[in-house]
Amino acid sequence: MKTYSISEAAAHFNMTPHTLRYYDKEGLLPSIERTPSGKRVFKPSDMEALRIIECLKASGMPIKEIKHFIEWCSEGDSTLQRRYDMFLERKASVEAQMEELRKTMEVIDHKCHYYKTALEKSMEVVHQS
Repeated sequence: MKTYSISEAAAHFNMTPHTLRYYDKEGLLPSIERTPSGKRVFKPSDMEALRIIECLKASGMPIKEIKHFIEWCSEGDSTLQRRYDMFLERKASVEAQMEELRKTMEVIDHKCHYYKTALEKSMEVVHQS
């Protein structure tokens, strides 16, 4: 089984080892094993957990709520409904963010078109002189 050092895991997720140490300190990585010298060893299951943590973080979920999710995972199947409901809420939140971004993109597209047209007209005036 392939394992990763803290530096390798951090590089894989484009984050710093400091961030991974923080996640561990906050209880987001309860299954991290350590070498006899105390270095963290990341297994494939830990890498998958990090992928989910980063997804939840990117969706705007605070670390405190991510910790609740991790705790629910540790509790087993009795929390499946809570986890499902949490992901439904995240989905709705991300969909709302995407809609806001779509509206923002419409404004940006409009302004790009406006300025491109203005520049083209300005260039026509320069070439006619």
